[in-house]
Amino acid sequence: MLRCLVAWAVAGLFFLTATVPAASQETTEPLSLEEVVEMAAGNNRLVTEAVEKSKAAMESRKSALADFFPKASANYRYTDLDDAPFSRYTFGLPPFIPDRVFQREIANDVQYHWDVTLTQPLFTGFALQTRYRMAKIGIELKEVEKEQAVQDVIKEAKVGYFGVLLADKIREVAEETVMSLEAHVTDAKNFYTQGMIPYNDLLQSEVALANAVQTRLKTRGQLEMAVSSLNVLMGIDLNHKTRLKAAALPKDTDPVPDLDALRKEALRKRPELGALALASRNMEQAITLAGSTYYPQIALVGRYEQNGENPVATKNDFSNRFNSSITLNGEWTFFEWGKTRAEVAKLRHERLALQERIKGVQESIQLEVKGAFVNLNVARESITTAGTAVTQAEENLRITNLQYQQQMATSTQVLDARAFLTQARSNYYAALYSYLISLAELERAVGRR
Repeated sequence: MLRCLVAWAVAGLFFLTATVPAASQETTEPLSLEEVVEMAAGNNRLVTEAVEKSKAAMESRKSALADFFPKASANYRYTDLDDAPFSRYTFGLPPFIPDRVFQREIANDVQYHWDVTLTQPLFTGFALQTRYRMAKIGIELKEVEKEQAVQDVIKEAKVGYFGVLLADKIREVAEETVMSLEAHVTDAKNFYTQGMIPYNDLLQSEVALANAVQTRLKTRGQLEMAVSSLNVLMGIDLNHKTRLKAAALPKDTDPVPDLDALRKEALRKRPELGALALASRNMEQAITLAGSTYYPQIALVGRYEQNGENPVATKNDFSNRFNSSITLNGEWTFFEWGKTRAEVAKLRHERLALQERIKGVQESIQLEVKGAFVNLNVARESITTAGTAVTQAEENLRITNLQYQQQMATSTQVLDARAFLTQARSNYYAALYSYLISLAELERAVGRR
């Protein structure tokens, strides 16, 4: 169980640990939990990505606002005809006599045209207003997503911080075990030299020491990896020799949180629910937007144009070279075989599906809160039990060593007593930091930073 806990704590650091370089923040001073959290929240790429998405949403709102104002466009055209356009005319009444039909040019064979148009939308079936409201909701949504990313990173920073401290304590236990077994092997060699114990007892002690040395190497490697993972999370070089301040350990007097209050707080604060609420509002606007095609589209169009035989269209021998106009343009597509109705119905069904999803997320959040609450209480109770076990294991080893010095106990009994103490201390530290990790997860579960 202990190995699984340490491995989980180390592996958990790699979640959300892609960060931007921040070498300037490296320090040789021990870091507190608050400093680790601040560095991680400031450097993690998930947070910076969310910030950029928030900025993009602001630009989207500006784009939607621009649709309310007139649009200006320009057009230039050059035409080269094989024959100059002409018209026919005659004198008198029908029947016409062929030799009395005349024709004359009405335009040049080379023509230049340019125009400038301003289009001001007057009524779009509420489409412009709806798009603008959707853009504003988009800004709120990105802010909520940014808060969610920050909360995730902060939780991982806390888990990583406690994971490093736990790995360091496990290393200390391994170092102490090696020192204790080295002393025992020295005693065993003396007893063997004096012929007081058989050779296999000495071998058993030496094998136990060799295993302890291997365990010590593993714990050193686990600590190094935990530190490197925390470095990456904070945005500093992964090989930096980061040192941490000791965490405030839990006390018996720490208040026990109320589960019902935590569940209510989670339903109020969790950014996931806030994002879904905004998505529901956005869906309402999408339904309105889809229904905008039920209405006509009306726009006011102002235009200035010039036609001529030179590139700037300032010369025209056949007609006026410039003209301007104001047009009220209306367009209404009133029959599309039920397309608009189907689009609106589709979005309404999607809105109902989203409401069911919100209910499911609410249930999942409440379950997550309860799970973190249960883990916290289990860890709290385990601390007392593990502390008692350490005291008993220390006394057991002390008595067994005294008995061994008097040859009233065997090497096997000493090694067993040492193993019991190593396991008891490891379990105690695991319970301590499991409590702190569970507390960090509970805070995230209720939507706290």
